[in-house]
Amino acid sequence: MKVVLADPVAEECGRLLLDRGFEVEDLQTVPRERLGEALADAHALIVRSATQVDRGLLQLAPDLKVVGRAGSGVDNIDVDAATMQGILVMNAPGENTLSAAEHSLALLLALCRNIAPAYLQMRLGNWERSKFTGVELHGKTLGIVGLGRIGRAVASRARAFDLEVLGHDPFLPPDAAEKLAFPLLPLDTLLPQCDFLSLHVPGTEQTRHLFDWQTFQKCKPGMRLVNCARGGIVDEAAMLRALDEGYLAGAALDVFAQEPLPQDHPLRSHDQVLLTPHLGASTLEAQEKVAVRIARQVGDYLTSGSVQHAVNMPAMEPATASRLRPFQRLGEVLGRLQARMLTGSFREMRIEASGELVDLPLQALSSAVLKGFLGSVLSQPVNLVNATALARDQGFAYTEVRSHEAGDFASLLAVTLIGEEGERYLEGTLFGNQEPRLIRLDEFYVDAEPVGPMLLVVNEDRPGRLAALSSVLANYEINIANLSLGRHRASGRALALFNLDAPLPEGCLETLRAIEGVEKVLALDL
Repeated sequence: MKVVLADPVAEECGRLLLDRGFEVEDLQTVPRERLGEALADAHALIVRSATQVDRGLLQLAPDLKVVGRAGSGVDNIDVDAATMQGILVMNAPGENTLSAAEHSLALLLALCRNIAPAYLQMRLGNWERSKFTGVELHGKTLGIVGLGRIGRAVASRARAFDLEVLGHDPFLPPDAAEKLAFPLLPLDTLLPQCDFLSLHVPGTEQTRHLFDWQTFQKCKPGMRLVNCARGGIVDEAAMLRALDEGYLAGAALDVFAQEPLPQDHPLRSHDQVLLTPHLGASTLEAQEKVAVRIARQVGDYLTSGSVQHAVNMPAMEPATASRLRPFQRLGEVLGRLQARMLTGSFREMRIEASGELVDLPLQALSSAVLKGFLGSVLSQPVNLVNATALARDQGFAYTEVRSHEAGDFASLLAVTLIGEEGERYLEGTLFGNQEPRLIRLDEFYVDAEPVGPMLLVVNEDRPGRLAALSSVLANYEINIANLSLGRHRASGRALALFNLDAPLPEGCLETLRAIEGVEKVLALDL
């Protein structure tokens, strides 16, 4: 399998992938057209923040299975487009935590002590002191907006400077908030108390322009702002106005709404602004760690299906993926069988996991069921990554149910399709922990291997029906590989599921339907 490296990453990334037997094409800093050509037969793409992985680029990669971001932010990746195309997107969060936290504090110190302009004057041969009088951190208040790994790392280091720390994070779980050694406040309460503010929230639609003109007006006059998170969080025009009108005494920025920052951007010429070109994760240690991490994650996914730090699919450790894989095959078969038996319109699906399955991620099982079902009714490719997104896009509703009761079985997976003609219920399990088995179809209990060409027949439960069915198959020279029978005494009906060595030839179905007492005949190719 082929992996394309599109941005500069540490050498360890390519070396690890080569050692695992992957073909690696290093296309760092090449034109976009050349990258598109290389992606035509690529299975994985690894980027940093420079390459824009948009819908157009993804459409040039029909075999692409995964995009790996050597870092945490995925702003440069169209995750929705990747998901709809069935491409996993994963990042490597946490590996650059210390580098980003240290850079935030470095910018804060440099901003407070006017390091950058003083240095420039020294380079020019000048010796000016009073012009660059700064402020101390000691005894002042630092507000931290966003208390993930980086925000918490900044907080722990800030206390070494005798800074009072206040925090704000509306998405922090209550148990995590209780463990903080400093107060957590609403943003409107936090801002008037802070001498310094450091931003560490992700760049999302919810956080876009979180700091606009109205927000800056709530700040303590003379506050200093540090942003090493994402450029879109701050409305740059509003920030410049806040600097000019005294709401802010200074701003230190490592990230920008547009990167690279245009040469004529007013931020470049403002005396109260300190700029660095997105260096938060640019240390030798961080780059090596993210390169190794993303190489391992991409390699594990391509070889074993292990999902780690994915942004469009639940995470799954290798052991869980290995345990889940046969159940996903079962789910896919049940979903495909529901589609093959579909005769009218459908409204919704119910997916129920019972017994030992309750300990496994149900969403991953649902994705497998939806893959089997939607893959049989839609014209576009469906896989485990895009199945739930396609279901949502098609307006197809499904519910998930867990139950500890599995009857005589260790685990059961049931799929119910609800439509115009009522409900169709399928129930399956694994034999030997590996082989999918269909054990129930509506009211009929069976023991069938759902594989290959199959024939489903519902008929009156009376002597001679099975012989008549077998006779027709023999006349058409169709060999029966396996047969499972079920009966429902209350209705006087019986079910026969045939595994066949070959698909039914033309005319065979009509002959079978003409047999007296036969109610339903379906050819199923699984």
